[in-house]
Amino acid sequence: MNRVVVTGMGAITPIGNDVESFWDGLKTKRLGFGPITYFDTTDYKAKLAAEVKEFDAKQYMDAKAARRMERFSQFAVAAARQALGDSGIVMEKEDAFLTGVCVSSGIGSLQAIEREHKKLLEKGPNRTNPLLVPLMISNMAAGNVAIQFGLKGKCINVVTACASGLHSIGEAMRSIQHGEAEVMVAGGAESSITPLAVAGFCGLTALSSSGDPERASIPFDAERDGFVMGEGAGVVVLESLEHAKARGAKIYAELVGYGATCDAYHITSPAEDGGGAARAMQNAMKEAGVKPEQIDYINAHGTGTHHNDLFETRAIKLALGDHAYQVKINSTKSMIGHLLGAAGGVETIACVKTITDGFVHATAGLIKPDPECDLDYTQGDGVSMNVNYALTNSLGFGGHNASLLIKKFED
Repeated sequence: MNRVVVTGMGAITPIGNDVESFWDGLKTKRLGFGPITYFDTTDYKAKLAAEVKEFDAKQYMDAKAARRMERFSQFAVAAARQALGDSGIVMEKEDAFLTGVCVSSGIGSLQAIEREHKKLLEKGPNRTNPLLVPLMISNMAAGNVAIQFGLKGKCINVVTACASGLHSIGEAMRSIQHGEAEVMVAGGAESSITPLAVAGFCGLTALSSSGDPERASIPFDAERDGFVMGEGAGVVVLESLEHAKARGAKIYAELVGYGATCDAYHITSPAEDGGGAARAMQNAMKEAGVKPEQIDYINAHGTGTHHNDLFETRAIKLALGDHAYQVKINSTKSMIGHLLGAAGGVETIACVKTITDGFVHATAGLIKPDPECDLDYTQGDGVSMNVNYALTNSLGFGGHNASLLIKKFED
């Protein structure tokens, strides 16, 4: 099978609208949380979100194209443009049919649904936007990326709730390994900070009701009370090693293992013993031929909900055994919130930067560790250290588990 490497990265996040700003924010524990500005939250228990700031779609596409995209698709195109630019790929020199896309959204556009439903009720069916469906559906993140950059290869959209972004990168990796593509643009995009979404997650008691940004998204802390909804996009360019070397590309890291399982347990709660997530991690390590003792760092799903953090801790112990207590773990969501279908994309970028910079960022807000969450979640400040192998986990409603193993590149 072909070896798969990362050659480009792009990010739109609540703490920075490019990879370097995002990474600098993680290193300095910059919080992306603030009062929700998109709608009146008077009647909502959750008041905070991690919104993307100062985003101008017209920096990344022409005004007409931007008008024909909802915000999640705009984020996807913006991050993809950054990633392709970073990779140095020139499409005129590529076989477009061997250049594919797997950029996913867990939800698509609730904004379009809410807006057009209101119009339907108030003005009737003939007044709804004729572009409602192509604006709304979640595959349009991938579709718009392909259209904007002329990518004519495999173009898919993996929808597995909060695991969508990571499954997308894993499935893109598989496409290159098996020769279906030479290049894949992969990741996730989401923008669902809307009245309906916030009401829905509040109804599940999944969102933090804290009004203090310092104590709202606090994974693995004894006082955690839910996640803070975020938005944005994280996109990577993956290539076969042979293709990357042939064009003299810079290589950031190598993807060496991918695990995907299902808890088959509950529609929202992970399996209590962590067995499904553990098996995903074990499958990723098995594919890479790596033993638990070789794992240096885990970017946890780490949402800040009671069940996730407790059951993910159990999963890590199941997967790594005694080494679980030696590995460095953190949660990027402690600063950017939960980007839902985009989480795996931005967290993969965080892992790659961790490897290339030799720095594990802190889990911000972790002050009072839960006694049952007793691993090393990088409390306090970040740590400079050599990282050869990094695991990243994403777990989604429906029991979807994804784990990706990323390695420091060696020729």
